[in-house]
Amino acid sequence: MKIALIGATGFIGSAILSEALNRGHEVTAIARSVEKLPQHANLTAKAGNVTDETRAAALFAGHEAVICSFAPRGDADQYNGFINTYQTIISAVKRAGVKRLLVVGGAGSLEVNGVQVVDGGGIPEAWKAGVLGLREVLYTLRKETELDWVFLSPSAMIEPGERTGKFRLGHDDLLVAEDGKSHISVADYAVAMIDELENPSHSRQRFTVGY
Repeated sequence: MKIALIGATGFIGSAILSEALNRGHEVTAIARSVEKLPQHANLTAKAGNVTDETRAAALFAGHEAVICSFAPRGDADQYNGFINTYQTIISAVKRAGVKRLLVVGGAGSLEVNGVQVVDGGGIPEAWKAGVLGLREVLYTLRKETELDWVFLSPSAMIEPGERTGKFRLGHDDLLVAEDGKSHISVADYAVAMIDELENPSHSRQRFTVGY
């Protein structure tokens, strides 16, 4: 499958890139620092600005799906950075004629006993603006009827670790493992994302992955 991947050099984006390439997909990797990308026969590197709708649409055109692992720069306005940039990305995906958008979501909008994690007081203040911004992205997607979108939330902790291919999927509730931890390796998160790409089963839904 021919896919465009936004944020391909980041922690999660680079894991998704590796998984997609290892499974034979053709990837156009869109990143701020393309020099960090690996060399691969099925990889096309593009330095691009996804905050500009016209430029983003040109980058997305001709692909079967867009996977988005975008996050604002650390010194940026995280809340509005997520909201405004994702509005641009959604519009650009439509303009490009791409039907599928797969979004790297956050865990803050998952629920524990009916209360979202971000509303339960467990999110450090320094992260809160970004978490709330990404939650608004989910709310925006839930109103979207034209695109075939998914929003994949990790567990509370997404961390380096091995690719096991063994995990659980859920919907809006935070998954907690038998050891009492809510966690997933970034490699297994990438497996879940590319599984969804290849075999769509959560159309216009948020879902989550954890052990």
